[in-house]
Amino acid sequence: MEITEDKIDGQVVISLSGRIDSTAAVEFEEKLIEIIDKGKNTMIVDFLRIQFISSAGLRVLLLAAKKVKPYGGKIVLCDMSKDVREVFDISGFSSIFDIQDNVSAAVDAIKKSN
Repeated sequence: MEITEDKIDGQVVISLSGRIDSTAAVEFEEKLIEIIDKGKNTMIVDFLRIQFISSAGLRVLLLAAKKVKPYGGKIVLCDMSKDVREVFDISGFSSIFDIQDNVSAAVDAIKKSN
């Protein structure tokens, strides 16, 4: 899995590619915690190039969401494939996270919530 960090319109955007399985989840968690520890409590996670997410990947997202919540932060997810979105729907995570169609919509959602 590859992870890149960018800023788009003032928002932190984490772009992922590959698979978020139990091995990659460790690296994913380290990156999200690093960003949160730098004081960035609102971010976008772009799933455009993710083909698969395991329960370990879902756990990382839940952990990060719990970590930013006390600071008024938010994690917005976007660009999910049909298969990845299905994992979120079946697991109930679609009701926990704000999931947008693309990065632009995710940026707008964050601006509207502030």
